[in-house]
Amino acid sequence: MNPILSVRDLHISFGGVKAADGVDLDIYPHEFIAIIGPNGSGKTTFLNLCTGYIRPTRGSVIFEGRSITNQAPRTITRRGIARAFQIPQLFTGHSLIENVMLSVAAQHGIWQAFRPLAHEAYRKKACEVLDLMSLGDIAHGPTANMPEGLRKLTDIAIALALKPRLLLLDEPTSGVSTAEKFALMDTIVGVLRAEKVTALFVEHDMDVVERYADRVLVWDAGQVIAGGPPQEILCSSHVLERVIGIS
Repeated sequence: MNPILSVRDLHISFGGVKAADGVDLDIYPHEFIAIIGPNGSGKTTFLNLCTGYIRPTRGSVIFEGRSITNQAPRTITRRGIARAFQIPQLFTGHSLIENVMLSVAAQHGIWQAFRPLAHEAYRKKACEVLDLMSLGDIAHGPTANMPEGLRKLTDIAIALALKPRLLLLDEPTSGVSTAEKFALMDTIVGVLRAEKVTALFVEHDMDVVERYADRVLVWDAGQVIAGGPPQEILCSSHVLERVIGIS
């Protein structure tokens, strides 16, 4: 099976700090992969490199066999990579369905500020996506005062409306209560598996990593220092000491 995403010899530094120091890795279709590592190790930088928000000083990013290195974020999104952020990126003055309709319109490349958003085709697709995420019952509610778990699901619904084949998630359980995190992840993973979307997620909660990841990649000082099944990686004394801080 060919990888859906490959990076080779990826480099980027900020003020002498190496955020990516010769990264090589392959992500295969339908995998659900966790990235773990200490703060400042380059995890979020890697997501930014893959989505065009940062350009590498050296190396390549290949998606579905074609280079996306140095392409603009909008171009990469239209190629099939979507992103959900640690802090949900929502238009809080609008309802859930309006947020998703904006994404649907953008995916078709035909939304403009002077055109009405209330297009029936946009609304139908937005409803389908919200139903997938179990958000249909609150589709017309405001986003401003939603609890964090629902904000996260809405942000992912917006990403899914772009019809990605690869979804990058930055700390999907950040800010979510312990009581809600597994229900949140059950919904996210269930939808991604059903829609056959490959996913890569940065996560600090090792219970979430162990329960949901097919494979774990360990970041440290801009390098991937280990990779494998969660049962293997999370039992490694090297990983526990270097990444999680347990000796």
